[in-house]
Amino acid sequence: MHRLLVAIVIVGMLAGCGNANRQATPRSSAGGQAQPIQDGKHNIQDAGAVSQHLADLAGKVHGVKAANCVVFGNTAIVGIDVDGDMERSRVGTIKYSVAEALSKDKYGANALVTADMDITARLREMAADIRQGRPISGFANELADIVGRIVPQVPSHVKQIRENAPEPAPNKGTRSQKAR
Repeated sequence: MHRLLVAIVIVGMLAGCGNANRQATPRSSAGGQAQPIQDGKHNIQDAGAVSQHLADLAGKVHGVKAANCVVFGNTAIVGIDVDGDMERSRVGTIKYSVAEALSKDKYGANALVTADMDITARLREMAADIRQGRPISGFANELADIVGRIVPQVPSHVKQIRENAPEPAPNKGTRSQKAR
């Protein structure tokens, strides 16, 4: 009986570890032509137009004076200008509202929002340079640094995964008597 159970488990494991029968990804016959950027929902044919669209959408949120956006790959960074005298909690609420509005747009699913004055000013300069024809590849390292500094504002309908959450620290009063 024990051997039969072990044999069934081994056969099940071998069957589960087999390669999936997947078809190869079709190759494009476009050669060296540029392909549209995939954002997971829609093709981005014109990053400049999408950038302006997302900036306009963010600018419509109550409390936002102006907005700037830079689109690269499947990610958009949106910088918003708010009143400098506004309370920090209110700024956070506005950032969240902008992130939620962008997440409902077909191109704004992967947008990051910041209200940091320095980052927003730099995004404004980058957007102007890109509109003048300067390639976005020249900004790649700086954009990576900006993305690293921004904590994304995630809408409430997105559930966060807690698999890698740190475990609580042990109680201070549980020290072993042998340690003395």
